[in-house]
Amino acid sequence: MFALRPAARRALTFSAARSFTNASKSFVLPDLPYDYGALEPVISGEIMKLHHSAHHKAYVNNLNIAVEQYKDAEAKNDIAKMISLEPAIRFNGGGHVNHSIFWTNLAPKNQGGGGNPEGDLLKAIEGQFGSVDTVKTQLSTLATGVQGSGWGWLASDKQGKLQVVWRQNQDPVVDLTPLLGIDVWEHAYYLQYKNVRADYVKAIWEVVNWKNVAERYSAAKKQ
Repeated sequence: MFALRPAARRALTFSAARSFTNASKSFVLPDLPYDYGALEPVISGEIMKLHHSAHHKAYVNNLNIAVEQYKDAEAKNDIAKMISLEPAIRFNGGGHVNHSIFWTNLAPKNQGGGGNPEGDLLKAIEGQFGSVDTVKTQLSTLATGVQGSGWGWLASDKQGKLQVVWRQNQDPVVDLTPLLGIDVWEHAYYLQYKNVRADYVKAIWEVVNWKNVAERYSAAKKQ
């Protein structure tokens, strides 16, 4: 594992704050593309309802509050206040971005969840990792091993090179294009899997929406 140096974290915080405060409209909680119980038995309806309608909603609400306060401070040229708001924007903004990707990364089994990738994404995975099973193992190991709360990600650079990375807490992936995220905050699995995070990570592959991941991969190469 790695940790960002203080200077890098500072730059990332400022970048995240500016990107969110440049938005012209308030952020909204996206609808799920399936019912709360649609991912059962892999993820229970109770978890999905709490995760989406409570946790993600809180990130959105708190992000909007922090952004408005930041804009007010910016108008007053109150730099100290702006700096003090950056952690809240980074945390809640990252939570909003990460979860908005996460919901679409998943799909019920009867709507394309599970299976394996196809097309260019499959070729890239096999070319860089050798097999789909290898990338699954690497990402699972990384996500399971995150200390505390965080995310495991399959990400891509603009040249289409894939990477398996992790981020602490709700830190967003801003240096690469996030393709597939595994949320390993306890609220994502604890009601069902208790403290056995590895079982949750193993099971989540049964509902991964590889079509969505492939679409994100194609878009990443066009940026």
